[in-house]
Amino acid sequence: MRRALLVPDDFDPPTRLVTPAFVLEPLGPQHNERDYAAWTSSMEHILATPGIVQPGAEHPWPHPMAPEENLRDLVRHAEDFAARRGFTYTVLDPASNDVIGCLYIYPSKDDAHDARVKSWVTATRADLDHVLWRAVSDWLAAAWPFRNPDYVGRA
Repeated sequence: MRRALLVPDDFDPPTRLVTPAFVLEPLGPQHNERDYAAWTSSMEHILATPGIVQPGAEHPWPHPMAPEENLRDLVRHAEDFAARRGFTYTVLDPASNDVIGCLYIYPSKDDAHDARVKSWVTATRADLDHVLWRAVSDWLAAAWPFRNPDYVGRA
């Protein structure tokens, strides 16, 4: 299934967001080893993150997979970014450059929203979940063309 373009042709998607707590950059194959280590160490935590599991999902992510499967997913996300069908960012620790989470911006599956946004952080960096959510919410409002993104709030 081919996804529709998520943003207008004249919109230049941001390629970085730098904060004191984290850095966002487009997710790609170069992150495979660090990305795989991040999510496989935190599967239970990620599954409990608000908005990660879609209601009725038959096989919710994350689920066990080999590093080669993860690489294919990262290639697909990079292709979606280049084709403007979706935008996936890795969340990096600014000091160590370790992958500590991920952010997904894809078309909404309902008519009430213009984008579906999800994010997660590793269990060891759970304290950043709300910080990431707040910063991304502000970034979406300031730098993106969405009027009503679906990004589940944090307590």
